[in-house]
Amino acid sequence: MRIEVPRDKKLTHEMVIPIRWGDMDAMGHVNNTIYFRYFEIVRLEWLFKIGAPTDPNGLGPVIVNAFCNFIRQLEFPGDVLARHYVANPGRSSFDTFITLERTDNPGVIYAEGGSKTVWTDFKAQKSQPLPEWLRALVS
Repeated sequence: MRIEVPRDKKLTHEMVIPIRWGDMDAMGHVNNTIYFRYFEIVRLEWLFKIGAPTDPNGLGPVIVNAFCNFIRQLEFPGDVLARHYVANPGRSSFDTFITLERTDNPGVIYAEGGSKTVWTDFKAQKSQPLPEWLRALVS
């Protein structure tokens, strides 16, 4: 089942990630687990850029689900352009979406995925309303 990425998402960050030799599997393409690693890399870089890193002693973001639609195979060598988007802000959560394309094949999506992010009080292990500064960034 392919999960649809909404059209009304907001671009918040992009970065280039090199495909490493070790990212490939025995079939000669990037292993499916590495796509999630690429998603994590761009999501964390965005979170650090906006001043929202995970703080185990305070409040911060938690990923409660993740998905990936594999469209084309990525292969070494090359670089991946990862674009990070946000959408659907709620009381304590928002959705993130990420697209991956090769820098040498611009505009062609190789994978797209995303996750739901919940703003959390880590000690209480409960969701918290999104802070206003974060809501402004994801709305």
